[in-house]
Amino acid sequence: MTAALHPTEPQADPRTEIDRLRERMRRMEDGLARPELDALPGLSQVIRLRVGGSYQVDSASLALALMAGPSRGGAWCAAVGLSDFGAEAAAELGVVLERTILVPEPGEAWLEATAALVDVASLVLVRPPARVPEAVAAKLSARLRKRSAVLVSIGPWPRAEASVSLAEPRWTGAGRGEGHLRSRRVVLEVRRGSAPPRRTALWFPEPDGSLAPASSRWSEGEAVPSRWSSRERVETREVG
Repeated sequence: MTAALHPTEPQADPRTEIDRLRERMRRMEDGLARPELDALPGLSQVIRLRVGGSYQVDSASLALALMAGPSRGGAWCAAVGLSDFGAEAAAELGVVLERTILVPEPGEAWLEATAALVDVASLVLVRPPARVPEAVAAKLSARLRKRSAVLVSIGPWPRAEASVSLAEPRWTGAGRGEGHLRSRRVVLEVRRGSAPPRRTALWFPEPDGSLAPASSRWSEGEAVPSRWSSRERVETREVG
C-alpha cells in the first residue's frame, strides 16, 4: 500500500483569492493614506488638505479660510509674502494669531523663508512674487512630505494637488440701498488634474461671519438671525 501523493483537499476558488488580494491591497492603501488637516465645517465636505500636498487658490480670503481650520485645531501656521495680511479678518474666520508666524516682506528670500517655515508650521501660506519654477516646487514638495506640512499658494503653483477658486459672488442685505451687506453666496470650485471641477455653493460669509453650505439657513429672502435688532433688519436681495 502506498499513500496518495496528491492532495485530496479541493483547490481554492481563483475568484476568492483575487477578492482576498484586492482586500489586502485596499488595507495597504488605507494605511499609506496621508492624514488631513482640520477644516472649517463649511469647507470640510468640499476640500480637505492632505499633509505633504500643495494647493493653489485665487484669493487671500479663501487662503485664510483654509488656514483657519488647522489653526483652530491647534496647529501652527505661517504666512509668507502677505504684506496686506488682514489680522482682524483672519481672526474672525478662526485663525489663532498667537500661533501664526508672519513674514510679510521676505523680498528675494521668500523661498528660503518658506522652506524654513515648513519645518515648524503645519500649514504655510505663501504669495510667490513671480512664477515658481518646476524644480523649486519639486524640492518644496519633498520637504512638505518629510515634515507632514501643507503649502497653500495664492496664485499658480506647479503640480498643485488641487486648484481652489471662488466664482459667482452675490451679496445679500443691500435692500434698496438703505441696508448693509450681510452675507455673500459664492460657488467654490475645486479642480484636481484633468478631472471635471467640483462646484459647491457656499455662504462665504454668513451673516454671523462663518461659512456654511448655501442650502443652510439665511437663504435669499429670509430674515437675518435674531441677534440682529429689528431696526437693523432690512429687505434682503441679491446684488452683484
